[in-house]
Amino acid sequence: MNVGDWISKWSLLQPQKTAFISEDRTYTYQEVNQRTNQLCHLLLNFGVRKGDRAAVLLHNCPQYLEIYFALSKIGAILVPLNWRLAGPELEFIIKDSGCKMLIFEPEFEEVVASVRPSLNLSNGSYITVGEPHPDWSIDYETSISKQPTPEPFNNEPVGGEDPHIIMYTSGTTGIPKGAVLSHRKTFFNVLNADIIYNLSSKDITIISRPMFHSGGLLVESSPFLYKGGTIIIRKKFRPPEILDTIEKYKVTILELPATVYQFILQECDLSRYDLRSIRCYFTGGERIPITLLKEYLSRGMPLSQIFGQTEASTITFLSAEMAAKKIGSVGLPVFHGEVRIVDRSGADVKPGEVGEIIIRGPTLMSGYWNQPDLTAETIRNGWLYTGDLAKIDEEGYFYIVDREKDMYISGGENIYPAEIEKVFFTHPKMFDAGVIGVPDEKWGEVGKVYLVLKPGESMTEEEALRFLRGKVGKYKIPKYVEFLPELPKTASGKIQKFLLKEWHQQKLRSTKFEIRNNLK
Repeated sequence: MNVGDWISKWSLLQPQKTAFISEDRTYTYQEVNQRTNQLCHLLLNFGVRKGDRAAVLLHNCPQYLEIYFALSKIGAILVPLNWRLAGPELEFIIKDSGCKMLIFEPEFEEVVASVRPSLNLSNGSYITVGEPHPDWSIDYETSISKQPTPEPFNNEPVGGEDPHIIMYTSGTTGIPKGAVLSHRKTFFNVLNADIIYNLSSKDITIISRPMFHSGGLLVESSPFLYKGGTIIIRKKFRPPEILDTIEKYKVTILELPATVYQFILQECDLSRYDLRSIRCYFTGGERIPITLLKEYLSRGMPLSQIFGQTEASTITFLSAEMAAKKIGSVGLPVFHGEVRIVDRSGADVKPGEVGEIIIRGPTLMSGYWNQPDLTAETIRNGWLYTGDLAKIDEEGYFYIVDREKDMYISGGENIYPAEIEKVFFTHPKMFDAGVIGVPDEKWGEVGKVYLVLKPGESMTEEEALRFLRGKVGKYKIPKYVEFLPELPKTASGKIQKFLLKEWHQQKLRSTKFEIRNNLK
């Protein structure tokens, strides 16, 4: 099934049903489908065809989903761009994926202009959503308004194993990798989510995560639109606005990053809001403190955890009914998918033992874009090796223990130390660098970089962090800097990052001890 068909069918079955609510403006399924079709015709007029890639650099907005469904209908491939990335990072993704078009909003004109000379895209390849737009870009609204509304005609069918999205996620080598997600993968992902959320067309949710994330686009938005429900979109939700929106529109299902749930507790008085319309609360995508889960549970708001990754969508989930009993667990495997925890020999571990999560089934990516070796390394004998370590209890419930890879998650964003280390190595004073994720009450985890300078060189912490600005996204810049004479390494030269994490914890304990002594 072509993912774009969902909107076409709902526009026939319930044309006046609200699909989106954005800044208090409603968009019906019929209106969304007509606007999507107009965009299809515009793209076809510009020569976009099945298999072509189109990059999108937008905050959450209705147009994002119109683009998503329009590209689906004509068989083109969506390349979502993380708007937190720096110019060189965006340039790499656009070039690596071979995008034929870039759709962006005025806020990002400067960064797009900075990479435009090296992209060599043809005229008509830049579309701006909103005003003002530069003279080298066409205006989205004006352009689609001139197009017809009937369904576009495809010379060849689109769906199944055809690529639907190339979603980039950085790797441990510091080079971004594009996970190729097929229409099949998206379809089975929404089928799993339908079971997880127990959806109906009456359900309403808030889209809290950016749509360049698998979470925002495929875990939150797509399942509700597949079932004919209603989603509420804003460029950005502040904690009080989330609660106001729940109360105003009677939101039924809430899925938020753990950091946002934390901010709600810090900034809002929950007793002042009527949240009775919500029938279940979900969270996932980052380290979730048990204290946060217990705090919400004490308020009669049990949070159910979801675990997944871009390459395999949702892998496990904890039902709302078991959220209190299995607090801290990420639940059971999804309905459409086989999930195991194995040791290094590939054998299933026993309850209580730690192993790597692997998954097989229709929700797997097709592979990494133009990286067959990496694909073969990740998917072996049909099983995708996640790199995440976990254990199960006697009833089969999963508990995440750690990540085998160095990646850490800060405020819901995946951060790969190798990317940051790679930039530090270009500094003329630098000899060595090692980045780790360390616990943080506000963001879950933040970065800490250990630096080794060349003999005779000196550098301040501020100078080190300033060097990263403009070269990596701001959210990737570490919070802490520490200088060392050398980094601990194995005989083969790999940094022993577990030692760096231990040193950080020892330093914290030492600092707390000194503070207590000074208070005596």
